[in-house]
Amino acid sequence: MTIILTNDDGIDAPGIQALLKAVNGKNVIIAAPADHQSGCGHQVTTTRAINLQRRSETEYAIAGTPADCVRIAITQITTDVKFVLSGINAGGNLGVDSYISGTVAAVREAAMHGIPGVAISQYRKAKQNFDWDLAAKFTTEVLADLLKRPLQPGTFWNVNLPHLQPGEPDPNVVFCQPCTKPLPINYRIDGDDFYYVGEYSKRDRNPGSDVDVCFSGNIAVTQLKV
Repeated sequence: MTIILTNDDGIDAPGIQALLKAVNGKNVIIAAPADHQSGCGHQVTTTRAINLQRRSETEYAIAGTPADCVRIAITQITTDVKFVLSGINAGGNLGVDSYISGTVAAVREAAMHGIPGVAISQYRKAKQNFDWDLAAKFTTEVLADLLKRPLQPGTFWNVNLPHLQPGEPDPNVVFCQPCTKPLPINYRIDGDDFYYVGEYSKRDRNPGSDVDVCFSGNIAVTQLKV
């Protein structure tokens, strides 16, 4: 059973190394963007060449988007893919973020081809540092459950880890619905230039939704559908 690991922060990002640590012992292939692709959504490349650099027997740097990486991985690298795992993203991908996120797009692309997947993101509070070892620990625990759960065709999992402070209790895993509230839309204007200044942590939320669960210190798990 082969598991594809990818992300949208790039193959050299610490989050994908944390994800590799979380799935230690499993048969994995890393097929991830050569460069940072955060926020690219489900963009795919069809009008230029996509360069692939083989770094090792199990690691491929692909000059494309996360969706490109999945397309190439399942058709050109190996045909025995049983799961696609994307992350661990440096920042939350909650609610409507799933339409913007390259991390989520990777597993959506897999679901389109009948391959189950899990997107994992680490919410960040106020530009504080990430604890990737802790993120790997929580991811290991969540995946132990999710990889055994059957998924209907065209569905996939979206997981968001909370940003805990030292001394806070371990989070619970909460299966919930994605928030439907929009992201803050605020701009600083300088002449004809608009600079986005919306604050992620101040976004509105549906009670009990993934935003509410994650911001409250628990692991939010939603099942999304193509």
